[in-house]
Amino acid sequence: MTHDLLYERLADRMRRQIQRGVLRAGERLPSLRRLGRDQRISLATAVEAYQQLEREGLIEARPRSGYYVRAAPTAPSRGSRARHLSRTPMPVRNPALLGVLDVQSRRDLVPLHTATPASSLLPTAALAASVARAMRRDPETALSYTVPQGLPQLRERIAERYAQCGAEIDPDEVIITAGAMEAISLTLRTVTRPGDIVILETPTYHGLLQAVAAHGLRVLELPNHPGRGIDPAQLRELLERHAVRAALLVPSFNNPLGSLTGDEAKREIVAACAAHGTVVIEDDLYGELAYSGERPPPLRRYDDGEHVVTCSSYSKTLAPGLRVGWMLGGRRRSELLRTKSFSTVATATLPQMALIDFFARHDIERGLRRLRRALAGNAQAYRQAVLDHWPEGSCVSEPAGGMTLWVELPPEIDGQALFEAALAKGVGILPGHLFSNRGDYTHHVRLGCGHVWDKTTESALRTVGEVAKRLQG
Repeated sequence: MTHDLLYERLADRMRRQIQRGVLRAGERLPSLRRLGRDQRISLATAVEAYQQLEREGLIEARPRSGYYVRAAPTAPSRGSRARHLSRTPMPVRNPALLGVLDVQSRRDLVPLHTATPASSLLPTAALAASVARAMRRDPETALSYTVPQGLPQLRERIAERYAQCGAEIDPDEVIITAGAMEAISLTLRTVTRPGDIVILETPTYHGLLQAVAAHGLRVLELPNHPGRGIDPAQLRELLERHAVRAALLVPSFNNPLGSLTGDEAKREIVAACAAHGTVVIEDDLYGELAYSGERPPPLRRYDDGEHVVTCSSYSKTLAPGLRVGWMLGGRRRSELLRTKSFSTVATATLPQMALIDFFARHDIERGLRRLRRALAGNAQAYRQAVLDHWPEGSCVSEPAGGMTLWVELPPEIDGQALFEAALAKGVGILPGHLFSNRGDYTHHVRLGCGHVWDKTTESALRTVGEVAKRLQG
């Protein structure tokens, strides 16, 4: 292969990574010598590639420092602004959403399809001891109904935690639920009616689409951008064009992109929705999982309880199976509590008692630091495995937190075909079209990176890469 073709191919690959947000603005690029070694090219070829990108204004050379990305990432390549903002509100019409539960229930797969932390990363033994103590201490209470709102000590703990990131919450507005999904579903049932318009990000978690579908709502899709999250200007444009009842958003570490919406943008989002009478339903499930260790503020920080209902749970930070979540109801507390009472009466008592015992004995922040470090390391290892072993031209997100990676495949590889071929090899991934109302992102897949990085995981990612190359061929 000629020198000219080599440097042009390398420049083209890096150009696409910059445009898609894989290489982010301000990020330092590998040194020329390292680039040459990693790509097995000459130093002259590496110099030509960087000079080409520099001429295009995508990177810059800094004296005695190296090369850095100049261009800010654009919107996802298959989620352009014009494409999504031009759509009319539509019911959820993605038939593939009905089949995703079949895959999630399987236990014979390497679980790269789940956004759940491995049990070894969670305080499993300590929680088991707390469950046992709660049963021994007061078995009658543990096995009885509790009040629909949840145990006061647990609600106080949740309010205290939010106060640490600048959101002043009255414990009396906290309502305990069976996980974050029940909180979101109850909020949708309370604030919307069938046929109402709801804004969701694209791409977004398939479970949110399923919840919206269950309530007979119509969807407007709002692009979520790699590296910067939700654009308030795009949100305002949708609000001005449509009578939107609610906006169901994941501003802190969107699933699947892992992107974080900035603090000022969050403030603008709340203000825009308030101005148009739109209720914001905030899915704050991943808010505690910032790789930097700095917990971003929730949208509720910029609201007085009038316009934002924040939903979350301990499923991603302590124990998925305890199914303990919450709503921060604000002025809608009474309505939400009535909906909760009519729906499930109350959340199970024993898990709440166990968590109260656990918090009295353990520092949750210590466990979160360990979990964040592990997830950040996993994300980096998974990303590198994709770049090393998957087809050339595959682009993978660089999340700021959470536990998912979003991979864009070369255009000749179909995500559904790769998903099915990976299942046949005993590896679970999810096809990208599950993360859109209309089944967009057909050349994408999502990976969960909560599973520990070990030889099994590495082998699974290598296997999927080999399958993808065969599909490409």
